[in-house]
Amino acid sequence: MSFSLDPEIAEGVETLFKGFGEVEPMAVDDVVSRRAIFDKMQLMMFEQLPTPGDVNIRDYETTTQDGARIVLRWYTKGEATPGSAVLYAHGSGMIASRMEIYDGPVARYVSATGVPFLSVAYRKAPEFPAPIPVTDCYAGLQWLVEHASELRVDPDRIAVMGDSGGGGIVASLAIYARDHEGPAIARQILIYPMLDDRNTTPEPGFSTWIPWSYEDNITGWGALLGSAVGGPDVSPYGAAARLKDFSGLPPAYVEVGELDIFRDESIAYAQKLYAASVSTELHVIPRAPHAFEAFVPTAEISRRAGANRHRILNSI
Repeated sequence: MSFSLDPEIAEGVETLFKGFGEVEPMAVDDVVSRRAIFDKMQLMMFEQLPTPGDVNIRDYETTTQDGARIVLRWYTKGEATPGSAVLYAHGSGMIASRMEIYDGPVARYVSATGVPFLSVAYRKAPEFPAPIPVTDCYAGLQWLVEHASELRVDPDRIAVMGDSGGGGIVASLAIYARDHEGPAIARQILIYPMLDDRNTTPEPGFSTWIPWSYEDNITGWGALLGSAVGGPDVSPYGAAARLKDFSGLPPAYVEVGELDIFRDESIAYAQKLYAASVSTELHVIPRAPHAFEAFVPTAEISRRAGANRHRILNSI
C-alpha cells in the first residue's frame, strides 16, 4: 500500500490555500522567488492561531565572529523562571523567512511551557554562505550564556531548537560548540531538520503533497554551500549529516513526517547518534508532510506533535 496524506492535513491545506493565488513554477536556484512565496506562505500559516498575550518580547544585539551586529529576540512568559532556556533558529531552507515571522510559533512554545526562548536573526544564504548561519547562532549561544545570570537562566540547562533549515543549523551548532569547546548544550531539538546536502534525488513513488520540494532543496543547499554542494569537502558546520564522529553531542529529539523529503536523513542522523551512545528520541509521524503542524495546527497529529515538543521543552 502506498503512502497517504493525513485527511485532516489534506482538508486543512485545501482550505488554507483558497485565495492564496497560483504559484508559478520556480526554477532551481531562484532564491528571490522562493523568498517571496515562502515568506508569504509562512505569514499566512502562522496567523491561523493568535499570538499569546502572556508572552513578553525584548530585543538585544550581539556581535558575530566577522564583526556584524545581529538581533537576538528574547521571549518570556510573565514571571515564569524555570531556569532552562532555548536558543531557536527559524526555518525556510537557509534562504528565506525572518526571525519576526516566527514570533507567533515561538511565543506559543513559551506560553505553553513557560520556558524562555532566544531567537537569532542569523544571516542567510546565498549572501552569507556556510558556516555563517551556524557561527551567527553560536554568537547568540555565547551571548545567552554570558547573560544567563541577569536572565535568570541556568547555563547548564540551555537547549537549541530549530525547524527545517533551522533544525539543520542547530544540529550543526551542536557540532560546532562541541568542537570549539564552547558552551554546553543540554539538548538539541530537531524538528524535520535539513541535514544532508546530498538529498537531491526524488524517492520513487513519493508523489504526495510536498511543500518543500527537491527543487527547493537543491536551491537551498546550493545557496548555502556553493560549488562544494554534494562534493567530498562539505563541512558538518554546513551540512550536519557530513559529520564523521557523533560522540559527545548533546541528547537529541528528532521529529519528522513520513511524507517529508527529510525523513530518511533524519532517521539516519538519529541512528548515528544512537551508535555513538547519544541519547536520542526519534519520532516519525505517519501520513505527515513537511511542516504539517504549521499548515494545519488544529489537526490531531499536529496536536500530538505539539504535546511531545512541550514535554521535551519542559524536561530541559
